[in-house]
Amino acid sequence: MLSLPVGGISAHNRGYLEALHRAGGPLTVRDAAGLLDLDEAEARRLLGYLTRRGWLARVRRGLYIPVPLESRRSGEWVEDLWVVAAKTFAPGYLGGWTACEHWDLTEQIFNDVMVVTARPIRSRKMVIQGTRLRLKTRPEEMLFGTRKVWRGQVPVLLSDPSRTIIDILDDPSIGGGIRHVADAVHEYLISEHRNDALLVGYGDRLGNRTVFKRLGFILETTGVDAAELLADCRTRRSAGITALDPSSSSRGRIVRRWNLRANVDLRDVGSTL
Repeated sequence: MLSLPVGGISAHNRGYLEALHRAGGPLTVRDAAGLLDLDEAEARRLLGYLTRRGWLARVRRGLYIPVPLESRRSGEWVEDLWVVAAKTFAPGYLGGWTACEHWDLTEQIFNDVMVVTARPIRSRKMVIQGTRLRLKTRPEEMLFGTRKVWRGQVPVLLSDPSRTIIDILDDPSIGGGIRHVADAVHEYLISEHRNDALLVGYGDRLGNRTVFKRLGFILETTGVDAAELLADCRTRRSAGITALDPSSSSRGRIVRRWNLRANVDLRDVGSTL
């Protein structure tokens, strides 16, 4: 049984705390139970006790992080949100504008962290430790095209540059809107990340042919040298009329070449467009 004295922390519980620190990163009740060889009821009681004492911080219901021993109070310290988000919403990855920032595909600074998850969610917005998360769900089989990036000693999955571009073409809202998406596409195409075959392959695998409509339209607008990629987009465009940016006005000229409603003007997006 757990030893829970009124004052201080017992040597027994200090041993538990040290084990939690060695494990690092966000921990669920089940994680703690397995790590400390406790049943889940005991683990939940221990985590609650350590949280009340300030040795752990609860980032959301059922998820805890060890507070560094040099911190005087849990509220003075915030865990790396990428690590927390990756743990909370696994299986999944960080993507959209967050990945654009990481891969230097945008100069725009976004305050929210964008997470793609296969977990069922009740809301597409959440606040953890004072930072807003935006969530998008995808089936687990669609969680491809990721890379591990290290946050200290913890690996976090992030969409790779090509998957990032396909994702924001599929849903411009997770790229900050089609104007930001156009900028990111342009930066991708003139960067060392460019891989036309991989880009097309990811688009085919995702299965939304509107991706190719938007990409083709942006290619022509930016004037980037990409004749083969442009041809690939033409052969893959679907017949119906699709909005360039679904979150914008329903008005706009129809671009028959791409079966798109150009409801956002991209001609003045960025200095290179």
